[in-house]
Amino acid sequence: MAKTAAKVTIVGAGFVGSTIAYTLVNAGTVSEIVLVDVDNARAEGEAMDIEHGSPFFKESLIHAGDYQTAAGSDIVIVTAGTNQKPGETRMDLITRNAAIVTDVAKQLKETCPDAVILVVANPVDVMTRVIQETTGFPAERVIGSGTNLDSARFRYLLSKKFGVDSRNIHGYILGEHGDSEFAAWSNVHIAGMNINEASDIFGGIMGDYDYIDIANATKNAAYEIINRKRATYYGIAASAARITEAILRDEKSIMPLSVKLNGQYGLRDIYLSLPTVIGQHGVVRILTPYLSEEEEGKLHHSAKVLAEAYEGLKK
Repeated sequence: MAKTAAKVTIVGAGFVGSTIAYTLVNAGTVSEIVLVDVDNARAEGEAMDIEHGSPFFKESLIHAGDYQTAAGSDIVIVTAGTNQKPGETRMDLITRNAAIVTDVAKQLKETCPDAVILVVANPVDVMTRVIQETTGFPAERVIGSGTNLDSARFRYLLSKKFGVDSRNIHGYILGEHGDSEFAAWSNVHIAGMNINEASDIFGGIMGDYDYIDIANATKNAAYEIINRKRATYYGIAASAARITEAILRDEKSIMPLSVKLNGQYGLRDIYLSLPTVIGQHGVVRILTPYLSEEEEGKLHHSAKVLAEAYEGLKK
């Protein structure tokens, strides 16, 4: 059953957190938003700035607060952490952000024991695992934004190639939200046609170079944006807001999210992105669509990269 009066807390009121808040208010998705940040003045300023536009939006209470204020939240979105700088990979953030999200997790364990936790902080797969293992919450209630945005970028690029509305293209980027992610070409469909059939119909002929170019352009999109404007926040805000909406409305929508595997493709106890059915209490079901032998090998490579990154935190 959809929530009619939902409360969402956003931990981290920087560019990403505040843009998520603005997107949620603009969409009229929630009734109350709490912004929590170590810089409380920043959180207050962001809340005030958004609140002053309230006559133009659907009514929603937004205010700064602390972890006690967050109590009773249906969803907590964790964006806290340091930003990726030009020339850095998401993995370069791992040590400093792990310390931050560990502290966040300890606070949430005490004040928001029943919330669904949506992790956006990078590297998101590892940070999601850190939060789940620190809180001890059921893995179904601790999910990462994963490759949801990457998959949107992928569909956008395919829409330009084929001249078709991106909403009518189905395709996923899977694995790590990072350098080992991969395009699951075997699952791309346009109006029920696979990529080869669509190429014949729409004239967007896919040569070997196109497969490589589109996959690389998707993977490198964040780097390109960061090199130009120092940060990315609009795309991930739209992604996080959409995930939040699907949870609160108990939609049973399917999205590629970072979830804890329990045997899928022979993998366990690792967070990475697979198509996932989500509802009001988080993960409903993790799906295992057909992957080619090459794609399954890439998935296992992603899992190895992420497992090694997580183990490296313990040293």
